[in-house]
Amino acid sequence: MKGELSAFLDQVRPAIDAALDGLLPVESAPPARIHQAMRYSVFAGGKRLRPALCLAGYSLYRQDLQAVLPVACAIEMAHTYSLIHDDLPAMDDDDFRRGVPSCHKKFGEAVAILAGDALLTLSFGVIAAAAAFPPDRIAGASARFAQALGTREGMIAGQVLDLDAEGRTVDEPGVEAIHRAKTAALISASVGIGAYLAGASGPDLEQIGVYGQNIGLAFQIVDDILDLEGGKDGERKKATYPAVYGLDRSVELARRFTSDGREAARKLGDRAALLIEIADSLETRCA
Repeated sequence: MKGELSAFLDQVRPAIDAALDGLLPVESAPPARIHQAMRYSVFAGGKRLRPALCLAGYSLYRQDLQAVLPVACAIEMAHTYSLIHDDLPAMDDDDFRRGVPSCHKKFGEAVAILAGDALLTLSFGVIAAAAAFPPDRIAGASARFAQALGTREGMIAGQVLDLDAEGRTVDEPGVEAIHRAKTAALISASVGIGAYLAGASGPDLEQIGVYGQNIGLAFQIVDDILDLEGGKDGERKKATYPAVYGLDRSVELARRFTSDGREAARKLGDRAALLIEIADSLETRCA
């Protein structure tokens, strides 16, 4: 099983990076500074988890991943936009991202804001231009994408809840509400959009949504655990799982969410082996 995930990631990560390179404006295209900032942030590293999940969801039903690759890249563009804005002084005020200066430290705050805006705008344009899929599926995928990023139960809602929680005591439902929106919504949408564009519907999409929400929460908890030492979350009294539940209970919750995600994936049958292995890999990170 581990070999299947490793082989999949070895296949898709270079393909994602190559596709991103082709979809992003070249650095020399005027106005060059904004395009340099966009490319700097997209290619500053990262696991490519969200686009890989999109491709994994698509692979449940179709084997040729080329058609959905631009959509997977659009998801990574939107994720990168969120990181650029997250790092700004008005938000988390982080000078470094993935071991290199944050976009605003490299290019200035104004250009960083615009680079995030540009990546978000481009992401919707890329999805709209995905000509391999029927217009109704593109419209549906765009709606799912917007919901995962939005102010109701999406990333922006989670970010606002997170800002409101700084310096305050947050209870257990509160921390879950923050991260279900801030992190899990886009992770869930990533695998769900891939499956939806491949033709999934009804009960399958429901189980894929349950899977995505659970592994999204597990991913956030593991990140909180790994950031516990040396991170800024404690300094700013951020609403993290270890801050609310303690370390041992947080590890238990990560395992529970992973287990629930696996159970949802198993309902899809043998074709979900890759999704199950992705869940297993998240659990291993906090072992």
